[in-house]
Amino acid sequence: MARDQDTIIVGAGVIGTAIALELARRGRRPLCLDKLPAAGYGATGNSSTIARSYYSSRDGVALACEGYGHWSDWGGYLGVADERGLARFVQCGSLLLKARDGHHEKVVDCYGELGVEYEELDADEVGRRLPILDLGEFWPPCLPADPAFREPPEGRIEGAILDPGAGYLDDPQLVAHNLQVAAEAAGARFEFRQEVVAVNRAGDRVAGVTLADGRRLDAAVVVNAAGPWSGPVNAMAGVLEEMNVGTRPLRQEVHHVPAPAGFDFEREGCVISDGDQGIYFRPTTANHILVGSEDPECDPRTWVEDPADFDRHVTEAVWEAQVYRLARRLPGLRIPNARLGVVDVYDVSDDWLPIYDRSSLGGFYMAIGTSGHQFKAAPVVGGLIAELVERVEGGQDHDTDPVRVAGRYTGFELSLAPYSRLREINRRSSFSVRG
Repeated sequence: MARDQDTIIVGAGVIGTAIALELARRGRRPLCLDKLPAAGYGATGNSSTIARSYYSSRDGVALACEGYGHWSDWGGYLGVADERGLARFVQCGSLLLKARDGHHEKVVDCYGELGVEYEELDADEVGRRLPILDLGEFWPPCLPADPAFREPPEGRIEGAILDPGAGYLDDPQLVAHNLQVAAEAAGARFEFRQEVVAVNRAGDRVAGVTLADGRRLDAAVVVNAAGPWSGPVNAMAGVLEEMNVGTRPLRQEVHHVPAPAGFDFEREGCVISDGDQGIYFRPTTANHILVGSEDPECDPRTWVEDPADFDRHVTEAVWEAQVYRLARRLPGLRIPNARLGVVDVYDVSDDWLPIYDRSSLGGFYMAIGTSGHQFKAAPVVGGLIAELVERVEGGQDHDTDPVRVAGRYTGFELSLAPYSRLREINRRSSFSVRG
């Protein structure tokens, strides 16, 4: 006979499954619900899965570095076997090119404050590591239709910041399944193809949820980890009015192209942030390159009203913007006739930083606004949200005494204060997928 749940998590992406695992390990009886057929089938499944630490804030860097420990010790952290196998962390390192936007300067300041290991490379050192790169300076980023796009570079990128701990996960959906299996082993339950249509209240506290099939599921705690659906779930709970920071879904594309001939980018390449052109790219299977936008001003943003109803086809203009910019950085790039890529939506907050917080409704918590860059932090976030729930339900006033914990792998202090729903917009943010 199934146990009654004391906690409901809305959303079984990488964040929701990580929260389910950590809550179950603390003795709670979580039920994780998702409207899709399996864990990680939504935006998680189309994530670029990059684990990197070049954030614009000390707290973002600390969270990402703590994530490295989880990914490097993935089997040990999970503590269970998965019949599908375990996702693999490809620790290839990352290069943050020194662009005129100055993002690397913020990052180096954060590295210094935390004592994070990194290397500062000049242009010649970058060229020796990756001889396929053209280190011309094309600033500012622009679209192929802009006449400036055809102009030769005026200068040269002066170098890059190397983070040797960075990399990517080889299968985002498998990551979510691994977390689900570990959570079930700890006592969590999952139900799929279940749409939440109401968040139920009892006075000033949450009382559970109602599903599309009419079932009412009772629980004293509900966690919104619904990704692009987070806004509607918050509306159901009636918690939007108090929040200083909101979220909304943004359509995004990433594309796949073959690496330049004669260079094994899958083995010799790394994650590269190219703020000079407003793109990021990384190795992927079959010696291909995954390329996406870092949301420069020239790239139009397509906001989505309904996260279930948007154009899932790769568009010519976006494909050309990203692939042609990549070709300027990699002159030997083989541009295919077929436009291969994936399209999905980010759950973007007003300052592109997440909301990990309680709400004005007692027992209702949020892990939302992950803005396309929090996959790397998911297992860390699971623990932070579980700690938040335990402390707030135990009487701690998180709004005046924010939850802080020491990282399991790094020992860094991890504070939830910067991720408050009540914060002022963080002007230090990149206001992009960089965070």
